[in-house]
Amino acid sequence: MTTTTRIDAPLKVTGRARYGSDHNLPGMLHGYVVTSTIANGEIVAMDVAAAQAAPGVVAVWSPFDPLTLRTPSTPILGDTWVPLQDRSVTHHGQPVAFVVAETYEQARDASALVEVTYDERPARTSLADNLDLAEEAPPGLDGEPSTQVVLADGVESIEDALAGSPVVVEGRYSTPTQNHAAMEPHSAVAHWDADGLTVYSGNQGAFVQQADLAAALDVDPSAVHTVNPFVGGAFGGKGRTSVPAFLAAAASRALGRPVKAALSREQVFTATANRPETLQEITLGADRDGTLIAVRHDSWCSADTDRSFVEPTSAASRVAYRTPNLAVSQKVVPLHIPRTTFMRAPGEAPGSFALESAMDELAVALDMDPIELRLRNGSLGPAGSDLQWSSKYLDDCYRIGAERFGWSRRTPTGTRDGDWLVGMGTATAVFPALRFPTTTEITLRADDTALVSVGGSDPGTGLLTVMALLGAEALDVGTERITPRLGLSAYPPGGMSGGSTATASVGSAIVAAASAVLEELQSLASAPGAPFAGQDVTYADGRVLGGGRSMTFGELLAALGREAISAVGSSGPGEELTKHSFSSFGAQFCEVRVHRWTGEARVSRMLGVFDAGRIVNDQAARSQLRGGMIWGVSAALHEGLEIEGDGRLANGDLAGYLLPVNADIPEVDVHFVQHPDTLHNPVGARGIGEIGVVGMAAAVANAVYNATGVRVRHTPITIEDLLDGLPG
Repeated sequence: MTTTTRIDAPLKVTGRARYGSDHNLPGMLHGYVVTSTIANGEIVAMDVAAAQAAPGVVAVWSPFDPLTLRTPSTPILGDTWVPLQDRSVTHHGQPVAFVVAETYEQARDASALVEVTYDERPARTSLADNLDLAEEAPPGLDGEPSTQVVLADGVESIEDALAGSPVVVEGRYSTPTQNHAAMEPHSAVAHWDADGLTVYSGNQGAFVQQADLAAALDVDPSAVHTVNPFVGGAFGGKGRTSVPAFLAAAASRALGRPVKAALSREQVFTATANRPETLQEITLGADRDGTLIAVRHDSWCSADTDRSFVEPTSAASRVAYRTPNLAVSQKVVPLHIPRTTFMRAPGEAPGSFALESAMDELAVALDMDPIELRLRNGSLGPAGSDLQWSSKYLDDCYRIGAERFGWSRRTPTGTRDGDWLVGMGTATAVFPALRFPTTTEITLRADDTALVSVGGSDPGTGLLTVMALLGAEALDVGTERITPRLGLSAYPPGGMSGGSTATASVGSAIVAAASAVLEELQSLASAPGAPFAGQDVTYADGRVLGGGRSMTFGELLAALGREAISAVGSSGPGEELTKHSFSSFGAQFCEVRVHRWTGEARVSRMLGVFDAGRIVNDQAARSQLRGGMIWGVSAALHEGLEIEGDGRLANGDLAGYLLPVNADIPEVDVHFVQHPDTLHNPVGARGIGEIGVVGMAAAVANAVYNATGVRVRHTPITIEDLLDGLPG
C-alpha cells in the first residue's frame, strides 16, 4: 500500500492551512508574555501601573494579581507547570506577567513597561560543575529502574567483568541542551460562550489539551473544546499544554472576550521546554574476537528544579547489544534552567551518540570492521528480560546498507580527495515500538463515503493520509472515499503524536472500528423489512452481498432511510507485551569530508536502512526518516544551546541557535527492509518517526574519526575540535 499524494499537501503548499494563531475572532484581544531577567530568586515587587496606562491595554496579570489556574497532572506526563501562580523564579526567561491589549503591538510595547524587582540568588546552570548534586533518577515510563545490573553466573561485579576482559575501551561523552525549534511558535486563541471554552492551539493531542485546560480552569472536560488544527512541528515540544493556551483561556474567561497569545521566537526557547544536557561515561569490555563481555553506562542529565523530565540516555545500552554483564545508571542534576521535556527519540538520540561512538572505538582497538563488531553482538531482546524481539532484521539492514553505500571501499584511515579528508562511519539505530490506547470512530454515509475520526494530531508526519489508506483498506474501498478527521477534542481520544506510536495505535483502532461498523451494517441489511431480510450477507469491495444480489453500503443506507451509521473501535497494548519485546531497528551510514587546512566538516552522503515492520505510506515514511537523519547531522555538527553562568541563553533564537540549511544536507538515501510485525499490532507497522535520528550523530562522529584520526566525544563537533589534530 502506498500513495504519492498527501491529503493535506494542497492546503499547506497554497497557504490555506490554518494554524492555531491564524484564527481571528470578532472583538479579539492580544496577550503578550513578560519573562524574567534572572535565573533564581523571588519577585518582591512588580510595578505595572505604566503598562496598565499604556494605549490599548485592557489588563495586566502578575503573581501579585494572578489569573486563577490549577496545576494539571497526568499519569504519563506528571504535573504541567502553569504560569503566574507564585513569586519564585527558577530560570531565566520564565513567564512572570501577562499583558492584554487591543492589538499585539500594544501588548508587546506595554510589556516593556512592566518593572520587576527581584531578590536574586546564585544560580546553578552548569551540569558539569554540579555533579555533586546528582540524584538517582526515578523509574522510566516503562517501569524500568534507573539503575540496573545484570551479571553472568559467577561474576561478582561489573568491575570484575571489565577487569577480566582482554580488551577494554572507556570514554566520557557529552551532548548539549537542544530546543525543538519547531517552525510554528507556541500560540493559542481562546474564547468562551454558552457552550464553554473553545481553544485553537497546535498540540500533539487535542484530548491532552482538553484535560489540562479543564483541570487548570476547574471546569468539566465537556465544557472545554480544543481545536488542534494544523501543527507546525512538535517533536515533543507541544506534548504539554503551552503557556499561551493557559493564559489566553483564563484571560478570556476573566474579560469576556476572545484572547490570542503567541510566544516570540526568543520566548519559545525559555517559556516552553528543551532537551536536557547529558554527560555519559561508557566502558566496554570484549574478547579479542569482538564478543562483548561487559558494558557499563553511567549517565547524568540536567533538569529544571522541578525535575520535570529525565533524559534516559543509559536506556540505549539495555537493548542495542548482547552482553552477559551490564550495569547502567541514570542520575539527574537539578539546575536553574528552563524546563526539560521529551524531544524526538528521548534518551535514544543522545544515548546512541555515546554508545555507538564507544562501539566504534572498540572496533578500532580490535582492528575490526565496525559492522562486523555490531553483527557479532546483536541482541535477542532487552538485557535482563526473558522476552525476545517480536521481529528483528537488523543484520539485513547492515548487509543491504553496506552494499548500497559502498562500505567495502572504506579503509581504516579514510581516503583523500585533494585537500579533503574523506571518511565513512556507521551506527545502529534502535527505538522501542509502542502503542497507546486509542479509540477511533468510523461513519459510513449514504453517499458511499466514510469518515474516520480520532482526536490526535498530524504535526507534519502524514497521519491524515495514513488514516485514509488504512480506513480504505479496512472498509475495502478506494482512498478517495475516505475522509480522515483529526484534531478536535470532540473526536474519540487517541492518536497522540508522540513516541512513534500514531500509525500503530490509530491503525489498530481503525481495524476494530471497521469490524464493528461493518457488523452493524450487515445486521441492518438482513433485518426484517431490509433489502436482504432473512438472508446470510457478506461484505466485500464496499458492497453488501446476499441472495445473488449486491448493494453498496451507501445504497443500502439510502434504502433504509439512514443518512449514516457509526461505530467506534478501541485498541491498546495488551497481552502481547507478556510474550515479546518490540522495537524498530536501523543501520545508519554516513560519509564526511573534512578540509585538511580549515577543519570544515561536511556530510557528503547518508544512508539509513530501517526495519520498521510494514510501511503503510512509502513517501511519508521516507520523508520522516530523512528528517530524522538530518536532525542527526544537526546534532553532530550544528546544534546546542549555550547557557551562561547567570542562566541567560546566549543563543536563544534562530540567529544564534545553529540549524542545518539546504547547503548543509547532501543526498539522503532511505531503504526499508519490510517484514510486517503482526505480533505488535494487526496493521503490522512499527514506529518510524523517531528512529531516523538515532545513531546518526554517532555515524557522523565516527566518519570524522575515520577521515581525520581525531576522536571527538561531544556534540556539536566544531572546527576547533579538529584543527589541531588534522594531518598536514
